[in-house]
Amino acid sequence: MRFVHTADWQLGMTRYFLNGEAQPRYSAARRDVVAGLKQVAADTGAEFVVVAGDVFEHNQLAPRDVSQSLEAMRGIGIPVYLLPGNHDPLDASSVYTSALFTAECPDNVTVLDRAGVHEVRPGLQLVAAPWTSKAPLSDPVAGVLADLPADGVTRIVVGHGGVDIFVPDKDRPSLIRLAALEDAVKRGAVHYVALGDKHSRMQVGATGRIWYSGSPEVTNYDDIEPDPGHVLVVEVDEDDPTHPVEVQPHKVGRWRFMTLRRSVDSNRDVADLDINLDCLPDKERTVVRVALNGSLTVTDKAALDACLDKYARLFAALTLWDKQSDIAVVPADGEFDDLGIGGFAAAAVDELVTTARADGDAADDARAALALLLRLADRGVA
Repeated sequence: MRFVHTADWQLGMTRYFLNGEAQPRYSAARRDVVAGLKQVAADTGAEFVVVAGDVFEHNQLAPRDVSQSLEAMRGIGIPVYLLPGNHDPLDASSVYTSALFTAECPDNVTVLDRAGVHEVRPGLQLVAAPWTSKAPLSDPVAGVLADLPADGVTRIVVGHGGVDIFVPDKDRPSLIRLAALEDAVKRGAVHYVALGDKHSRMQVGATGRIWYSGSPEVTNYDDIEPDPGHVLVVEVDEDDPTHPVEVQPHKVGRWRFMTLRRSVDSNRDVADLDINLDCLPDKERTVVRVALNGSLTVTDKAALDACLDKYARLFAALTLWDKQSDIAVVPADGEFDDLGIGGFAAAAVDELVTTARADGDAADDARAALALLLRLADRGVA
């Protein structure tokens, strides 16, 4: 028996840093990944899909987002089981109980809306742990494990949340306790645990049966989310009494959010950054955050600004990571000698250069003024 384990679709997600027309493309890509599970299922012979929480970004979605998401799920063609997570819990405002969702929910989609056992077919069960609020007061999974027998029935636990071994705050009541999961696996009551919440693909513990699938489309930068963009195809041998499991990742995401860290201390460094950005493929589906440190002349800083402006227009987004960037701008000797100006204007430039070499807000303003002067001079205006 094979099935697809996925999670954290977060349909309806927005990213504030995306360029205006990039946000609709990103939203469409998240739905396209969902619809594309039809091909993954066909290629692998998967019997059903489990979505381990956070199907939607939140419960207050635009009707268009709900309808388009349900249509994408309909297109998968095989049974799809949805677990409410912390983004879309089964609370009073739940999207899953809305009139629109209940009216348009396809026949192949089932919401795992109660804790405990859901029968897929004879001999195969899902054990669900849905979130009923954004702040559970206990481990959402432990309660559904306690009374499960080791009776030969194939059981897949579907849960959502942080596992205690990965979280510094061990007193958080909603943490999933790894020991309880491993105990259920060890005694043969559970054969695979499908988790959501982490957006990177990750094995949990040493059993080989507990996994985060990660988000099928990237949601954050690669220094935070190192391995997104997958779904897991899980094969369970139901004929073997031990129910051995094989887990295979399938790359489905097409977007990339990346962080570039560079030192920039000369015009050569700026040119190298330009080359690196130019070589990146799929710019319309790539988001770049740059962390830059160094010391540049006013001329080289103007060239850097022009470089960043250019690629901000080409990528889905390109931003300077202010908290991790520190560029000192210091006018070089003779940098403004060949502007072809004299008299009061030349004296004003000399004063700006002196101010720019100091510290404080006045220095920042002086550097900005000198950079503008250089740009105007390059255009034949000054």
